[in-house]
Amino acid sequence: MPDLSLQPGAAQPRGKNVSLIAFLLVIVAGAVYVAMHLADDLSPVRQSSAMPWVLLGIALLIALGFEFVNGFHDTANAVATVIYTHSLTPNLAVIWSGAWNFLGVLTSTGAVAFGILQLLPVELILQVGSSAGFAMVFALLIAAIIWNLGTWYLGLPSSSSHTLIGSIIGVGLMNQMMHGASGTSGVDWSQAVGVGKSLLFSPIVGFLLAGLLLLVLKAVVRIPALYAEPKGNEPPPFWIRALLILTCTGVSFAHGSNDGQKGMGLIMLILIGTVPTAYALNRAVTAEQTQTFIAVAHEATHSLSNYTNGVPAPADPRGEVERFVGSRSIAPATVPALAALSNTVAQQVSGYGALSAVPQSVVDNVRNNMYLISEAIRVIDKQKAVAFSPADSKAIDNFRGQIDHATKFIPTWVKVAVAIALGLGTMVGWKRIVVTVGERIGKTHLTYGQGASAELVAMVTIGAADVYGLPVSTTHVLSSGVAGTMAASGSGLQWGTVRSLVLAWVLTLPASILLAAGLYWVFRHVF
Repeated sequence: MPDLSLQPGAAQPRGKNVSLIAFLLVIVAGAVYVAMHLADDLSPVRQSSAMPWVLLGIALLIALGFEFVNGFHDTANAVATVIYTHSLTPNLAVIWSGAWNFLGVLTSTGAVAFGILQLLPVELILQVGSSAGFAMVFALLIAAIIWNLGTWYLGLPSSSSHTLIGSIIGVGLMNQMMHGASGTSGVDWSQAVGVGKSLLFSPIVGFLLAGLLLLVLKAVVRIPALYAEPKGNEPPPFWIRALLILTCTGVSFAHGSNDGQKGMGLIMLILIGTVPTAYALNRAVTAEQTQTFIAVAHEATHSLSNYTNGVPAPADPRGEVERFVGSRSIAPATVPALAALSNTVAQQVSGYGALSAVPQSVVDNVRNNMYLISEAIRVIDKQKAVAFSPADSKAIDNFRGQIDHATKFIPTWVKVAVAIALGLGTMVGWKRIVVTVGERIGKTHLTYGQGASAELVAMVTIGAADVYGLPVSTTHVLSSGVAGTMAASGSGLQWGTVRSLVLAWVLTLPASILLAAGLYWVFRHVF
């Protein structure tokens, strides 16, 4: 059985100390970077009381706490094979994985981060700075942390993605129960079904493809050493070591580009709710880009006006658009209202000349108008509710793209903060998950070829999901991939562990729904 201590060999303490010091220096440098940029962003903000700052600090700590616990589960899976096979020392593996996680986050589109938020009731998104908004954020994050810590303590590779989505559904359901079906949009079930499919099928894909890849590898690469289990703390041959480091790199990069985004959307909600002056609109949009935005908005307004069928805009166009986004039920007044709201946004932005010049008193209103327009266009496209001509469809979609650039952005310091939290979590809690992946899924210990096959499939599956903006679980894909390679090699599975993994997978959704719903009810009364 491999020695999984932090000192894998007597000859390596100096390397361990050097990598640990390097890791700590990276953490300190990242923390300084985050603090400087956060202070710079908040310097022009003026608050009438200290309460928004207190809420901001608490909410950010809880959000980063979620990412820290996420490191126990998901990032630990990314480094499981290289640590278990002694291809890299634990400290160096965490640093290496963290660097590629960070690069994955930096190159990500943000589609997963904001796709998760589309599960939330629209009125809570629009009122994120209210008591209901804070209750929502605290409830879903704390529920996710509680469940993740419990499954980590038992050594089960439970999915942070699965937990977070369950928590979001729980908040939406309780919000609907507290206000009645007519008073809230509840959960966007069409979006939830799409997310659920990606979470359901990705482990099946991981199991089948990893098993198939191992069989192909055995037929093509007839080298016995590749299919042997690690011996003590002896590192594998150089070329096998390089292969395992390569697959670890790929999984880490893919994890950052998909899983690493999930907490970022919530952090942006927190920032928008507490300090909208700094974060409700993308202040990096230049004056020249703002003029392009205004021109595109007018063009989209004109295109939408072609489909009003002579129906005048209602007295409250924003109210009608919000009703449509919440109910997904189009009415004769919906398109006229959307055209009127688009024109309002064009006039609002034009009046200030640049997004960065929008004053604190109206920035929330402008941002919410933009959010409703973007969501309404998305729902219309998804339902094919209006038969736009190709030219008009292009103009309207272009407007939505401009809006998303102005509202759905993630500052670099947020990405750095999440990368730090993930890395620290992995450093503290990697061992339980590594032992489960390496020894407790199959009846025999994990071999080099099995680890490489499972990680390669995980890398490709997660990367493909990121392209389509679908959230998948690194934990589920990788652990099911390991199970697939065990089944393909004929070594068999430890059904006790498999049952525990399946039980955790089955219970995660209802447990996190109940936890989040209960916490939301409590926090709504507290706030």
